[in-house]
Amino acid sequence: MLDEYTTILNRAEAELIEKKSRFIATVSPVGSEEEARAFIAEMRKKYWDASHNVFAYQIGERNEIQRSSDDGEPQGTAGKPVLDVLIGGDIKNTAVVVTRYFGGTLLGTGGLVRAYGRSAKLGIEEAGAAQVKHYKECSVVTDYTTAGKIQYEITKGEYILKDTIYTDTVEFIVLLDKANEGTFREMVSNVSMGKSETNVLREIYGAWVKGNIVEL
Repeated sequence: MLDEYTTILNRAEAELIEKKSRFIATVSPVGSEEEARAFIAEMRKKYWDASHNVFAYQIGERNEIQRSSDDGEPQGTAGKPVLDVLIGGDIKNTAVVVTRYFGGTLLGTGGLVRAYGRSAKLGIEEAGAAQVKHYKECSVVTDYTTAGKIQYEITKGEYILKDTIYTDTVEFIVLLDKANEGTFREMVSNVSMGKSETNVLREIYGAWVKGNIVEL
């Protein structure tokens, strides 16, 4: 599994008017090709009266699955520009449907490429690309004498203090990048002079949104 990747977390929609043609970009997170196809079918049903429902999606750790469709637009002018937005941003596990209501004015090959590409970008921007990381959630149990020192080192380092539990001991719940486990353990041991216990509780994938961790 990758230690870090970019995706979107929520469905979003953006609209663009170009020479009276209306472009609606709907963006959705997808975990599989089946989910992508179901999303595309949903958009086609919703916008059944549209001139075109162009789509593209990219799925997999190494972007193994990449699909696109011009849906009746001139070849290479619609699906590919949308897919290029996903490829250019290395945005994984994401599907985009750009719906077009023809406004009566032909845009030409270059105009279509720009309109579909820009619509996809606006959709991604509206959804907000999120940086997902592979975290280890650790428990550090120590006594009250050394708790303040450990907390200081946690908050000034590349770690995230998720929770603090006070009983007869102090327990810190900390999120750290997978690669930092050894450094973290060494830091806690040195600061507490061996008077603490560090354990990995679990491993998660998560992204920070408005100060909170969203687990995937």
